[in-house]
Amino acid sequence: MAHPMPSLQPHHPPLLPPLAWFGVALFAAFCLLAVPVLHLAVADGSPWHLSSYFVTLGGKILCYAIVAVALDLIWGYAGILSLGHGLFFALGGYAFGMYLMRAIGRDGVYHADLPDFMVFLNWKELPWYWAGSDHFWFSFLLVLLLPGLLAFVFGYFAFRSRIKGVYFSIITQALTYAGMLLFFRNETGFGGNNGFTDFKRLLGFNITSPEMRVFLFALTATTLIGTLLLCRLLITRKFGRVLTAIRDAESRVMFIGYQPLWYKLTAWTLSALLAALAGALYVPQVGIINPSEMSPANSIEIAIWVAVGGRASLIGPILGAVAVNLAKSWFTVSFPEYWLFFLGLLFVTVTLWLPGGLVSLWQRHQGEQP
Repeated sequence: MAHPMPSLQPHHPPLLPPLAWFGVALFAAFCLLAVPVLHLAVADGSPWHLSSYFVTLGGKILCYAIVAVALDLIWGYAGILSLGHGLFFALGGYAFGMYLMRAIGRDGVYHADLPDFMVFLNWKELPWYWAGSDHFWFSFLLVLLLPGLLAFVFGYFAFRSRIKGVYFSIITQALTYAGMLLFFRNETGFGGNNGFTDFKRLLGFNITSPEMRVFLFALTATTLIGTLLLCRLLITRKFGRVLTAIRDAESRVMFIGYQPLWYKLTAWTLSALLAALAGALYVPQVGIINPSEMSPANSIEIAIWVAVGGRASLIGPILGAVAVNLAKSWFTVSFPEYWLFFLGLLFVTVTLWLPGGLVSLWQRHQGEQP
C-alpha cells in the first residue's frame, strides 16, 4: 500500500493545554520570585529557608532540562537521534570555564597569572587558543561559536551524505568519545582528567555568594523558558511542519521540492547551541567541568530523559530531566550501587509500557474526559 504524501499545508499543532501554560507560569514565578526570597530573605533556621544545596541542585537540573529540550527538537521532531550531545554541553562548559579560570588570577594556589594546573604542569605561558579568554564577551562568543561551528561542519557532511538512523547515532557517540579522549590529555591545555575547578569570581563578584547562586539559578530558569518558547515557535511554523514531514517521509519531501539538508542542519546546529549554552550555565553553578561530561554514557542518559518524559512534546523532556535527576540525586546517596539498575529498568519500563513518556499520562487522561 502506498504511503500518503506528507502534508505541508498550513496547520498549527494544538497549543499546550491551559493547565500546561499555567504550570509554566507557576514555574517561572517560583524560580524568579519564590526562590530568591526563600533563599536570601528567610533565616537559615526557618523550615521555609531554601539551602544553597537546593539552589545549586535546582540550577543543575534546569541546565539538564535545557539539553533535554534541545535533543527533543532534533529527535522528537526531526527523527535524528544524537548520542553525542554531551560533547556540545561540555564544550560550552569548557569555553566559559576558561574565563572563570582566568578570573581566578593570583588568588589561586600558586599565586600566578596562569591557571593552577598549568603552573603545576610547568607551563610557561598561555597557549594561543587561550588568548582573549580573560574577557567575558569573548568567552560568551566562544561558548556559541565553537560548538556551533563543530555541529555545522559535522552535520553538513553527515546530512549531505544522507547518514541517518542508527548509523548517525553511532557516529555522534564516536565523536563525543573522541572529544573525551582528547580533553583527558594534559598537553591539550584543559586540565586533563581534573578539568577546571576552584572558581572564585564571575564578573568581579564572588561566585559562591548566595546572591550569585540565586542570580545564576534565575538566569538558568529564564533560559529554559526562553528555549521552550523558541522551540515551540519553530515547530508551529512552516519550519516545524517541514521538519516533521522529513522525519516521517524524507524521500517524499525531496520529491515535492524541499531540501531536507538545510532544515535538518538548522535544527541540528540550533540544538547544539542550546546544549552548549546549558553547559556554560552549568559550570559556574556546579563549580567543575572535566572530560567525564563528554562520556558517551552521559549522552545516552540525555536520550533517556527525553524518552522518559515524552518525545515531540517539549514539556515532556523537561519532566523527564527533572524526574530522572531527582531520582538520581536520591539513589546516589541512599543506594549508589543500584542507580544504574534503576535507570535501566526505568528505560525498559517506559519503552514497553509507556512509549509516549510521562507526558502521555496527561494525554490519556484528557482523552478519557467526556
